[in-house]
Amino acid sequence: MTQLTTRRFLQIAGLTAAGFLLSACGKQEPPAPAPVASAPAPAPAKVYVVGTDAAYAPFASQNEKAEIVGFDIEVVKAVAAKAGIEVKFVNTPWEGIFNALGQGDRDLVVSAVTITPERQQTMDFSDPYFDAQQLIAVKASSKIAKFADLKKLKVGVQTGTTGDEAVSKLQGKTSANIKRFESTPLALKELESGGVDAVVADNGVVIHYVANNPGGKFKTVADKDFVPEQYGIALKKGNAELLAKVNKGLAEIKADGSYDAIFTKYFGAPPAKAAAAAPAPAASK
Repeated sequence: MTQLTTRRFLQIAGLTAAGFLLSACGKQEPPAPAPVASAPAPAPAKVYVVGTDAAYAPFASQNEKAEIVGFDIEVVKAVAAKAGIEVKFVNTPWEGIFNALGQGDRDLVVSAVTITPERQQTMDFSDPYFDAQQLIAVKASSKIAKFADLKKLKVGVQTGTTGDEAVSKLQGKTSANIKRFESTPLALKELESGGVDAVVADNGVVIHYVANNPGGKFKTVADKDFVPEQYGIALKKGNAELLAKVNKGLAEIKADGSYDAIFTKYFGAPPAKAAAAAPAPAASK
């Protein structure tokens, strides 16, 4: 057997080691498992913005904490809960409230809005949720007994309301005797100071104001010639999906007694009994 020289042995050993090294380098480690993608976060629920003129107690006003409260607010909150939607209320001046709705800045408007054919041309309404009628406020010493007595007198109204429309028909839209205000309480303040002879406005607001301002020495005058009104929650024209949800929620709160409870809280009796009162504590714009 041929004997290996030390030099030759080292050459063979070196080649063998290099072969092992190359073999090891040629092996590929299995790829690391790809991280498991987490499920995408659910999109936040849409919050519907509700415009309301919060100067209209007891339907919508601001409390001492600047929170918007009132009958309208509680009704819409109850409707939203039944409909499975979220709502946020934003104080919106009456004069711009319908423009805000039409432009999409508000999804809903609840502000004692009377359902009228003219308004139905530019917006949609929920089913009616409140019966309404106009009422005349005068000083206790006044001899005004009916609406026609206001023909030549100074009358305060809230701009753009059905009270404004009624007095405009009686006196003429451009009559200098019609004094228009941003809110019904401002018109009633003017009556208290003697700046107008009467105020025509929504009876719920008038009754509430008179009851809470005994120093004003007011009285109210009802007139059977005032046309009964109803008001509803206004929506942008064509939003059928939201309208269906609102009507569903409204029907449910009427069916389960929630609506009657809210009504009684603000008006002292459920709707049927309140309607029998004279004048009924209702309101509209």
